Amino acid sequence: MYAIFETGGKQYKASKGDTVFIEKLDLEPGKTVSFDALAVSDGSKVQIGTPIVKGVKVRAKVVEHGKEKKIVIFKYKPKRNYRKKQGHRQPYTKITITGISAAKEEAAEAAAE
Repeated sequence: MYAIFETGGKQYKASKGDTVFIEKLDLEPGKTVSFDALAVSDGSKVQIGTPIVKGVKVRAKVVEHGKEKKIVIFKYKPKRNYRKKQGHRQPYTKITITGISAAKEEAAEAAAE
């Protein structure tokens, strides 16, 4: 079983037990976080949401925060004595997927409708 969820403007495919590096979240390590699922598959059937699959959440635990490897940006213009060197390290949050499940509150609301 896997699910596709979105955070930080990017989409990630994950299943239970996977470790995913996502855009930095403002949560302490050890806290849990949940994301709405955009698509869910159990191996034989795929559910695609419009835009999310109702009642399905991807639950994860924050493991740590860190920074990616440094990338170097070097700009120059030939024959003009223009050189500019710049570095960047993108912050990330490392999460572990603890499960893909239906949210009880949303399932109750869907049943009431």
